[in-house]
Amino acid sequence: MEQIVFIETGVGIDVHGQNVTKASVRAVENAIFKNSMPGIRNILPDQSLDNMKVNVKLAIPCEKETLDEEEIKRIIPYGTVTVEVMDGGMATTSGIYLEDKEDKNDLMYIVNASVEVGY
Repeated sequence: MEQIVFIETGVGIDVHGQNVTKASVRAVENAIFKNSMPGIRNILPDQSLDNMKVNVKLAIPCEKETLDEEEIKRIIPYGTVTVEVMDGGMATTSGIYLEDKEDKNDLMYIVNASVEVGY
């Protein structure tokens, strides 16, 4: 990315089911769904949303290999999206094991996201 023009952060949690993709989707949604960038087109090359670059950074506590990156990319409506995964986040007790919620154990997964937008 040549120029970052916007960064937003978010947190996502999967309380039951221990699904890092679900927690990551929630983190990205938390980061971007409360924002609007009305002037972004004016600063992109050729004033085209196709020229926007989005880098999603995810701090995931465990099972990083199970992340469905395509699911993350589908959340971003424009531009070229890359996903970067790193250690971080948290796995902590939810306090209860619920078999009907597909729990494997009593952990909840917490993921942190940073969404960088630029060109």
